[in-house]
Amino acid sequence: MDLYLNETPRALYLVTSSQDKRGGQLPRALVFRAAEGNPSQVVVEFLLKDQVDLSNAIKLSKRAVKGCLGLICISNDTFLAVITSASDVENTRSFASTPGSIAQIHDVGFYCLTSATWDDQSATADPPSSPGYGDQPDALMRDPYAPGGSSTSGPVFEHPCSPLTKIISAGTFYYATDPQWDLSSRLSQRLARREGGGDMGEYDDRFVWNEYIVRSLLDFRERLDPQEREELDRCQFIVLAIQGYVGAFRLPLPVPPTNGTPVIATLALISRLGWKRSGTRFNTRGVDDDGNCANFVETETMFSTDQHCFRYVQVRGSVPLFWEQQGLQTFGQRIQITRPQASQPAFDRHFAQLTEEYDAVHAINLLGTKENEAILTAAYARHLQLAHSVFADAVGITHFDFHNAVKVGGHESVFREIRRLESVVANVDKFGFTMTDLSSNEIITEQKGVFRTNCLDCLDRTNFVQDILSRTSLEQFLMHIRREWIFSTPLWGHHRELWAENGDALSRIYAGTGAINTSFTRSGKRTLAGVLSDATKSVSRAYINNFQDKGKQVAIDMFVGNLSNQKAVTIYDPIHDSVRSALEHRLSEYSTAKQCTIFAGTWNLNGKPPTSESLLPWLFPRANSIEPDMFVLGFQEIVPLTAQQIVQADPEKRRIWEAKILDTLDKRPHKQSDYILLRSHQLVGTALLVLVRSDLTAVIRNVEATTHKTGLRGMSGNKGAVGIRLEYHDTSFCFITAHLAAGHSNVEERNADYRTIVNGLHFLKGKTIDNHENVVWLADTNYRIDLENERARYLAVSDDYDGLLAADQLKQAMDERTVFVDYQEGPLLFRPTYKYDVGSDHYDTGEKMRIPAWTDRILFKGAPLELSVYSRAELKGSDHRPVFALFSAEVRIIDHAKRAALARLLLDSVTSTAPGEKLDEKLAKLTFAADCPTLPPPSSDDAAWWDDQEQPINGFVPSSPVDSTRKRSVNPFDSPIDSPLSSSPSSSEEELYHALQAPMAPVPAVRRPPPPPPPPRSGKSIGKDSL
Repeated sequence: MDLYLNETPRALYLVTSSQDKRGGQLPRALVFRAAEGNPSQVVVEFLLKDQVDLSNAIKLSKRAVKGCLGLICISNDTFLAVITSASDVENTRSFASTPGSIAQIHDVGFYCLTSATWDDQSATADPPSSPGYGDQPDALMRDPYAPGGSSTSGPVFEHPCSPLTKIISAGTFYYATDPQWDLSSRLSQRLARREGGGDMGEYDDRFVWNEYIVRSLLDFRERLDPQEREELDRCQFIVLAIQGYVGAFRLPLPVPPTNGTPVIATLALISRLGWKRSGTRFNTRGVDDDGNCANFVETETMFSTDQHCFRYVQVRGSVPLFWEQQGLQTFGQRIQITRPQASQPAFDRHFAQLTEEYDAVHAINLLGTKENEAILTAAYARHLQLAHSVFADAVGITHFDFHNAVKVGGHESVFREIRRLESVVANVDKFGFTMTDLSSNEIITEQKGVFRTNCLDCLDRTNFVQDILSRTSLEQFLMHIRREWIFSTPLWGHHRELWAENGDALSRIYAGTGAINTSFTRSGKRTLAGVLSDATKSVSRAYINNFQDKGKQVAIDMFVGNLSNQKAVTIYDPIHDSVRSALEHRLSEYSTAKQCTIFAGTWNLNGKPPTSESLLPWLFPRANSIEPDMFVLGFQEIVPLTAQQIVQADPEKRRIWEAKILDTLDKRPHKQSDYILLRSHQLVGTALLVLVRSDLTAVIRNVEATTHKTGLRGMSGNKGAVGIRLEYHDTSFCFITAHLAAGHSNVEERNADYRTIVNGLHFLKGKTIDNHENVVWLADTNYRIDLENERARYLAVSDDYDGLLAADQLKQAMDERTVFVDYQEGPLLFRPTYKYDVGSDHYDTGEKMRIPAWTDRILFKGAPLELSVYSRAELKGSDHRPVFALFSAEVRIIDHAKRAALARLLLDSVTSTAPGEKLDEKLAKLTFAADCPTLPPPSSDDAAWWDDQEQPINGFVPSSPVDSTRKRSVNPFDSPIDSPLSSSPSSSEEELYHALQAPMAPVPAVRRPPPPPPPPRSGKSIGKDSL
């Protein structure tokens, strides 16, 4: 197919060529152009080729286009992604009636729909010298994801899609050339779907990497008539791509008695990398709250003859706990389990997904006994033991210290020991493999479980052991059909080569270099050249993962739609757009709200450890009050700010304070609930702790922590901030503790520190502080009081807070809107918290005689947040007094099942027609009128805009068909009185739920034609298939 550009009006045409026609494709065109006034919305038409005028169009690519990957919006420009270069992989022979051909992507182009700015730069990558990434030092020491990183003489303005091009063109993306074959699904899934007729829209969404950018085109496809949908599929315009590895060999195998005609067999390997927790080695570890784990790969070994087809599936993935590696990592990785007491819900979700998908799972943990890996192993075993009550015998685990086995007996011993392990042997027999009759596609036997193998990175050790398991299962299959083939040297030589290439490919994706140990995998021997190669790869990995992967991570997040400021491209569709708008206005119908309480506290510890002094006056300042759902505690100077601590902070002091707080909560009188440490994080002396009630861990998700330095112009962590964000049900919170610049007169430095933190503190996927619904700062702001010392002390001990507040530097800065714009603070009805003589109630009597000040503050913003208490506690273990605030907050809980049901009812209501009513005319009334210059005046107690007969009513799509002739006496935004989904406040949740379950009365309807297009930019008409 070919890609053309029409400049006026600007449109892109993807058109089948004469060569495509010889391949069975129809003469059709897929037309794209941007919708008016919305850069992230596109008008798409599926037309006959003859209906497209190409006389003034420009052909954009000299090479034939292989298909479309989707649409993506970047910096308010929308781009069409197409494959411009791909090569076929050896036929995998999946079905007798389907070739099973797979193509490897080598180059893609991104073409802009909204602007001509990038017409000279189509964001096509330079053709790689070989598929995949190179391991050469000069290639490794250059960051390919930095602006202009691919060339020292690159353009000043790089194409915004260039990082995406470099990822997709790296030789690790594949797609099926037959639209009826779903490459994302394993054999048993494909066979099950074929019995139901098969459909391109059915795929395994865990492995389709372009799912985010192709989603709008798949929705467009679903809205076509069945015949048009089939024609679109035959044209192969839309491509679903996986990332991972695909390899295949064809080889002759003898069939005794020898008659000169050997059997031609196909040995293949497909690895599908999951995208739902995608990323690079040190940036993406462990599990997320939905149970998706990093570097999750499903690998399928295939062996086919003209009679039988063998399939064996195994998976790998990071240890499914919340853990990470932060800071500069070399060869002794520092591992931190970030939510040790709150990982069980996510852990259970992960294994629930696996057991639902594969029936049974047996984990093989290859981590060693060194300190860091031993911590992960112990936590893994503990969580699995707790999960036993849920999964029983469906989940098991075997621990095997790979490094120790190699140290004792070499790599050869691993092969022998794995095949002798009783638990492994038993599950190999129990799980079996999938075998089909290729002539009829009938399943003879089906695999009943999978091995889940992991090491630290799930690369080198994991690939080595998966190779052994694959061979073991294939040998079992050969014992049933041709015992003599077990001794075929070419067969096992190809098997080793496939697994070595698989290890290299997956390692390059995740770690940037080929896999270690692949020299042994290929040859079965450990050589000096292999040892030197492994050493080179280790050094290269350390450099790439520490200094280059950040840019690659951003590019990956952009591709899969993880960036917080991204907006998905939608296809212009007035029906579904109006339904989405109506859903936003009717949030209360499919969601509920609950009240929660949050305790926020901040304390500068002056480097002091805990004493015998009780923390109860701070943590529970009000007797008989409701126990908070959450404690958020910020500390400053948790360690002395010495040069040694600034270079490498000691986490032990933080752990001592964590233990003290947990002990206080556990031993408090009249205890009503238990608390666990959800997350803690530290930047030198600044630390932030979040503790939650133990029964809430399942509804608190997406917990992340980050830091930002402000000391010595961002180079030192003696000053800076720590942030923790989370989602409580469907409401987001961000908590920040900070330690700003010291010094009485350094107001501008403190203002600058605040701005630096706000602009520079980022969470994963590009989230910033302001991306959250609720934000709370609990900090040592270090803002002082601009009064003479004696005057300030007099006002403080006299409790004259108004006089002090008038001279408060932070209050002045906020009034000038220099810092904390739109934030609130409770009334300061307590004495200044700084600076005291330790252990006394006397302000500083030392040599410097510091002026009393409210340095320790809690500020907040967010409509759901309501402050109930703001005060200080009289703890004397530091030269600061701790401050606390009690908040009540409204948390929103969305019922996604109710939302989906409401969406269906709204859609049916919009598209149904009364007898004699034409849908085209009805839909025309539902769009915004182009000739309506202004909105109606706002309603008041005396008049409502909808009672004015001069005002149009076709601006919004309510839940029922609009009759423009009726008398308007009600708000058109409301549901009809007789609607089963009435938004009346008197409707209880139970009534709403039962209304959703009740069958709807049939409404006479006519066959739905496609909705009308928006007004074209010129006089050119739009085809009837437009949406």
